[in-house]
Amino acid sequence: MLPVGSFVALGDSFTEGYGDPYPDGSCQGWADRFARQLAEASSGLGYANLAIRGKLLRQVIEDQLAAALELGPDLVSLAAGGNDLIRPRADPDALAMLFDHAVAALRGAGCQVMVFTGFDPGTFPVLRLVRGKVAAYNAQVRATAKRRGCMLVDLWSMRVLADPREWSADRLHLAPDGHRRVALKACEVVGMRVSEDWRAPLEPLADTGRRGWLTARREDATWARLYAAPWVQRRLRGRSSGDGMAPKRPELMPL
Repeated sequence: MLPVGSFVALGDSFTEGYGDPYPDGSCQGWADRFARQLAEASSGLGYANLAIRGKLLRQVIEDQLAAALELGPDLVSLAAGGNDLIRPRADPDALAMLFDHAVAALRGAGCQVMVFTGFDPGTFPVLRLVRGKVAAYNAQVRATAKRRGCMLVDLWSMRVLADPREWSADRLHLAPDGHRRVALKACEVVGMRVSEDWRAPLEPLADTGRRGWLTARREDATWARLYAAPWVQRRLRGRSSGDGMAPKRPELMPL
């Protein structure tokens, strides 16, 4: 494992930790979990998390990149682009170019960089419609990681996350166990030893036949009413779930 004295996490709701709450309701997430593992291996670790839910890739770069560079961390994680790709006019090639420029800036400043591909959205109806765009974007993220000498956390290849139980009710954010598994995968990528395996299978789902199909369709209808419709309304109004929010850990601090 490379020496890490400071870690800064950049991105959107995935890195903010939405879907994985602490007892007080604030966001935990894979990055906090990963930072705790880093702190055990690197005494005195400083950790900042600049991620804010709802942010597009360009917003992540414009609002978070300079702040991260000013902090001068040893390690930076960058996971962004998912909020762009679920929009109808998203261009994976243009997004990948922006992503590459951001990574180049971080590497040019001497930071170790850990990048993430997008998840495979094939688990749920509707979201699987963007699967091709996500795959195209991921191919270029992998190319950037190789070209720029980055560590790569390939979320697409984590087949255990295809289980619906690893996701929150909104189908856009990981549930706590999903965040736990991603943190373990990140530990693996940087060469840390951990006591758990992110690949550990879940208990098999019971086959409920026709009744199960009907339950799934009712769940689809509930999801559309409670989550999809409000998302569309925010887009029409030009609003974001992260409007007015500040990063949860804007400075490098010990855990």
